[in-house]
Amino acid sequence: MERLKFYISIILARIIGFLIKLIGKSGGTSFVGLFTLKFNPGFLRYCSKYITGKKYSVTGTNGKTTTAGLIAQILEENGKNVIHNAQGANMLTGIANVFAKTILPTKRFDNCVLESDEAYLSKLYDYMTLDYLVVTNLFRDQLDRYGELDTTAKKIQSAIDKNKDLVLILNADDPLVANMGKNNKKIYYGFENIEFARVRTVSNAPVEMFNCICGKPLEYSKRFYAQQGHYYCNCGYHRPDCNYIGNAKIYDDYIELSVTHNNETTTYNIDIIGLYNAYNVLAAITTALETGYSQEEIQNALKTYKAMFGRAEKTELNGHKTIIQLIKNPAGASEVLKTVDLSSNILIAINDNFADGRDVSWLWDAEFELLKNTQKTIITSGIRAQDMALRLKYAGVPKDKIRVIPDLFKAIDEISSSVDKTEKITILPSYTALLQINNR
Repeated sequence: MERLKFYISIILARIIGFLIKLIGKSGGTSFVGLFTLKFNPGFLRYCSKYITGKKYSVTGTNGKTTTAGLIAQILEENGKNVIHNAQGANMLTGIANVFAKTILPTKRFDNCVLESDEAYLSKLYDYMTLDYLVVTNLFRDQLDRYGELDTTAKKIQSAIDKNKDLVLILNADDPLVANMGKNNKKIYYGFENIEFARVRTVSNAPVEMFNCICGKPLEYSKRFYAQQGHYYCNCGYHRPDCNYIGNAKIYDDYIELSVTHNNETTTYNIDIIGLYNAYNVLAAITTALETGYSQEEIQNALKTYKAMFGRAEKTELNGHKTIIQLIKNPAGASEVLKTVDLSSNILIAINDNFADGRDVSWLWDAEFELLKNTQKTIITSGIRAQDMALRLKYAGVPKDKIRVIPDLFKAIDEISSSVDKTEKITILPSYTALLQINNR
């Protein structure tokens, strides 16, 4: 009976997906999954039978989509059939969506790579037993949904506690992440050193302070960004030793990353920007090496990697070279802002829908001061366009260089209207604004 209901779920999912496409509406990334779970709440439990090899999950505040995409890229480029929620829909409905639209009763898949929202990871583990969990970082994000950082950490830990055989791949440079999973096998990755090809702007963004288990504030011998770095306490506690040690040089348009494991070092070049992405690449390489892929197999796969939509995605708008970078919390946004080309036309689109977080006070903690020397007008758009314009004013952006166009599509048309095709465009959207752009 369970099998029959599962097959009916797949048939209905395909019909609904087809009808949505037929009437010219976007199927989104979750609607089919929402219907499927309503019809068959145990749908995901049965999906596990269709994965014959390792099952990977990725969670954390920033970098989930990119890290999961990199892992899936390595697997696929090495001949594996992979189920992956590539569009970043990471709640239970989004994960069910990709399974319902991908699985065939007669076909088996080698692997799955599932990006999971931190708050939904425990629910996912109620239905599926996964083999690996990559945790990228924990930053303040959508406080109206997640609460404080220790609350988010406890939610992830509650998921880990459901599977004693789960192998954890943890960012050693993040003190909250490094302490997870005391009863599980843990693999640590982190950076020994990070170098920038050009002088980097000194950040004045607020930094989280964490206490050691003894109660004293952690100190740092190296701090790379936010709370990530080499931390220690006078009581003897310190950042754990890494199984995979990274060294990175960050260029304007690519990253050179070397990884040392068991006294062997390999260097990788990847067409992606930003320190935050260096962490994502290191996490993916660590996962691939740990699960048996060779350095050569990983290198070949990374050569063809293209950024996931909205995650330092390079594209064109009306003939203009364009980069789209999601911003959604202070730590991540501040790092993105350091990479912005101030000679480009800039559009910032901020919504406050449920998936964005209703509270947009985070705009005041992100370092928009980095845009005060912009050479061109900055357009603000989205539901909270006026709020964003006010934030730019207080960040020191001249008033005559701020323009408010709440309608996102009109804003995109305006910013790409220049006849000079050498002018570049930078778009910084919140999550649901990014989805609007993707469906344009």
